[in-house]
Amino acid sequence: MVLQQGQANPFWGWDSPGTKVTVAFAGHTQSTIVGQDGRWTVKLDPELASATPQTLTVTGTETKEIQDVLIGEVWMCSGQSNMGFTLAGDWNGDLESLASKLPNLRLIKVPQVGTQELQNDFKGQWRACTPETSRNFSAVGFLFGRYLHQVLGVPVGLIDNAWGGSAAEAWVRRESLEKDARFAALMQNTVKREAYLQSDKANEDYQAQLAKWKENCEKAKAEQKPEPPRPQPPQQWLSGNARPGNIFCGVLNPTIGYGIKGVIWYQGESNAGRAWEYAELFPFLIEQWRKEWNQGAFPFYWVQLADFQAEKPTPTESAWAELRESQTRTLKLPQTGQAVIIDLGEGKDIHPRNKHDVAARLVRWALVKDYGVKLPYRSPEYKSMEISGNKVALTLDCFGSSLRTFDVDEAIGFAVCGEDRQWHWAKGSVVGPDKVSVWCDEVAKPIAVRYAWADNPVCNLFSRDGLPVTPFRTDDFDMTTKPKP
Repeated sequence: MVLQQGQANPFWGWDSPGTKVTVAFAGHTQSTIVGQDGRWTVKLDPELASATPQTLTVTGTETKEIQDVLIGEVWMCSGQSNMGFTLAGDWNGDLESLASKLPNLRLIKVPQVGTQELQNDFKGQWRACTPETSRNFSAVGFLFGRYLHQVLGVPVGLIDNAWGGSAAEAWVRRESLEKDARFAALMQNTVKREAYLQSDKANEDYQAQLAKWKENCEKAKAEQKPEPPRPQPPQQWLSGNARPGNIFCGVLNPTIGYGIKGVIWYQGESNAGRAWEYAELFPFLIEQWRKEWNQGAFPFYWVQLADFQAEKPTPTESAWAELRESQTRTLKLPQTGQAVIIDLGEGKDIHPRNKHDVAARLVRWALVKDYGVKLPYRSPEYKSMEISGNKVALTLDCFGSSLRTFDVDEAIGFAVCGEDRQWHWAKGSVVGPDKVSVWCDEVAKPIAVRYAWADNPVCNLFSRDGLPVTPFRTDDFDMTTKPKP
């Protein structure tokens, strides 16, 4: 295993109530008495990073030894399928795995258990990174961790607990959602759904759907067409990855308290249809995790949604663009960062296979903010605008860099609207290190500008360091995902 360096890490287990337990590690010992619930916890003394394997000894009613313990940096890799996406699936995953003989990079995966009952343990084990173990590990997690390991020269431990298709509310303690008025509608809908799915009516409906599905399968077979998707049994949602609190109880809770440096997060696709709600839910999740860990405001870096689905011929509203905005707004929290990947997606695949560049943009945040390395790390973001006639002068915060266009001189990806709120594609030109001029001949008096505001935008504005400009809008029109009164 790997323990987080430089902090007093909780270390816990179970034994008979009243038993004295002593933990010895790195020349220090801590003792405690087992509580009436059978659990004990001590805090290990802070240690410097060390690649020398050490033994941790626990003495209670019996003695247990944990061997080959290293000290370094520990990061949790969370989210849905794009975080769970394995190294084997990356375009260069075959090469990357061959180059992953790194015994001081340690990997552990947490099984997917969806439940409303708090779990305290899970079946899993730390493994040294090898071509075999890395292939089936999170690609983004592994590549992020490998950069840290090789740049910092210390052991690194990675905890992969991602669950494909998961909704953000499943990652939060249910009671905390229920106590917050902002999520009243979410929890009311949850209670209604739970009541239905546990009713006789739900089972009757499922049996009817199953019978219809079998008919459609026979028809598809006769027509030599693909088999239609099988309907989900009611129990699948109840024990799945979208029910509020399920992943918190079954996956996260057993790990809460383990000493970590921070979290990397790649999720949002499953919440895109509720992007307005996500603007409150996502920062709430981060704040709740920090509170649960009781380790202060540890770093929390995420991947913004990639470009996906069909390109649209005219400017339109977009739930995915709104979700990206909700992610960007979450940067208001301290110790957070966002990797913009609006150029790395694939229109026909929700799982883009270039995970290397995703991880590289994430690790820049960690190296700069947490380890003092000097690198470009933050995508340019919208700052202000000034309207003059039919032109809009936009100023961006480039965080020490400057703007450039990719492939052609024109800045592509802008739309403008007038008082009628009808959006039109606009022309753009970089007119300064941090300034862009935008106009459209069809809009004499523009009032607002949007950039890369689409599911799959065509856009080409970057920093000179190769980081894409963060999608933005200057208007404050109601989100299409905002619930109607």
